[in-house]
Amino acid sequence: MYRQKFYVLALLALCMGLVAMPGAVAQEAGACNVEAPMEAVELNALGWSFPILDFYYSEMEACDAVENIDINVNQLSGEDVQEQVNLALSAGGDSPYDILSGANGQVADWGGKGWLMPLNDLIDKYRDEYDLDDISASNWDVGAIDGNIYGIPVIANTLHLFYRSDVLAGMGMMPPETYADVIALCDAIGLDNMDWDAPFGMDLSRPRGWELEFFMVLGGLGGSYLDEGAMPAFNGPEGVQAVEIMLDFFNSCLGEAASSMSNNNMETGMHQGTLPAVKLWASRAAGMSDPDNTELSEVIDFAPAPRVVEGGPRAGSAWLDFFFIPANTTNDPDLIFRVIMEAVDAASQQQAAVFGIPTRGSAADFGGKYLPAASGTVADSVGNYSKHPANDIAIDKLSEFLPLTATGELSPQEALDAAADAYMEEATAQGYIGG
Repeated sequence: MYRQKFYVLALLALCMGLVAMPGAVAQEAGACNVEAPMEAVELNALGWSFPILDFYYSEMEACDAVENIDINVNQLSGEDVQEQVNLALSAGGDSPYDILSGANGQVADWGGKGWLMPLNDLIDKYRDEYDLDDISASNWDVGAIDGNIYGIPVIANTLHLFYRSDVLAGMGMMPPETYADVIALCDAIGLDNMDWDAPFGMDLSRPRGWELEFFMVLGGLGGSYLDEGAMPAFNGPEGVQAVEIMLDFFNSCLGEAASSMSNNNMETGMHQGTLPAVKLWASRAAGMSDPDNTELSEVIDFAPAPRVVEGGPRAGSAWLDFFFIPANTTNDPDLIFRVIMEAVDAASQQQAAVFGIPTRGSAADFGGKYLPAASGTVADSVGNYSKHPANDIAIDKLSEFLPLTATGELSPQEALDAAADAYMEEATAQGYIGG
């Protein structure tokens, strides 16, 4: 039911002129132009939930109206999706899912393990019908390994700043340009200021949030996770400095609020006026300009992610979300591919821009006022994770040990060395190093 609400909101936004309409769309959004199969087919999709992806799923479910097609969408948290896919596909055998949602990391993880179907032939077959060159070659490349395209890029994303323009103007401050500026803003507001839940919001409420922020801060310092031989490089001087910067932020900006400062909490906090600024996903930004979501839409503004050092890259990622087809699906890949493409055709992506950053060039002018901040972050960001399959091990081990620095259980160097030791053991066992 809630997915239908996002679809209706998109249509209302278009009708009310909230989204620019530079030209006629090639196909009607909300329609499914797939021919009915001869026999009944049940297609099961698995993914997580956020506004733009919810909209795409509502578009996908339009194919449920086609005779002999039954679409089932199951949306879980990101961690639960990863767990379900691992359980379903790691043992081999038929896949219970036909469509998977994932991001850059899943290209290397699931694709590198042979769990995903290469889509090159289907892309070539339907290139003209669905104008697939409207999606840039660089986006297709992110979803590929060794020339095999595993992912259909449907959402571009990054983390950037959301802030209350009235609050910063009242303090005589500009949007933070560096992490030093962020900490200065937090100090000016005060960690114990009862007017706010916290001076600044960032997702350090979960282990993966620590790892993701570490990746961006480390990249901003010029560091990387692994060297060319897949040996750990994250526990060097740049890694220690990155953790120290994160701890300075943690102690100045979050404190006890960190345990509950999830992405959902930050989105709600900006809507309700309990947070003055956050670093949050661009996919959460469009709703900030919707007066139906918040009475503060006129004063919520956006800026690119802060730099770690002046002149360095911005501590934001160049993220993409994809639809994948499992290699062991029991249904017709051609039909599955067409159902996906109906959900993300030009008309659908132009309407999806109300909720997030689309991947088609023809939809680039259909979004909201956050797009310059998001685009500026992506253009000057640290990029994204290596596609080396061992990188996923580094992510897992850093997620385990980095939060222990906030509790004082481990120093930055101790946490990074512990993660490096655990990485070495697992990467060796899996044959990525020492072979």
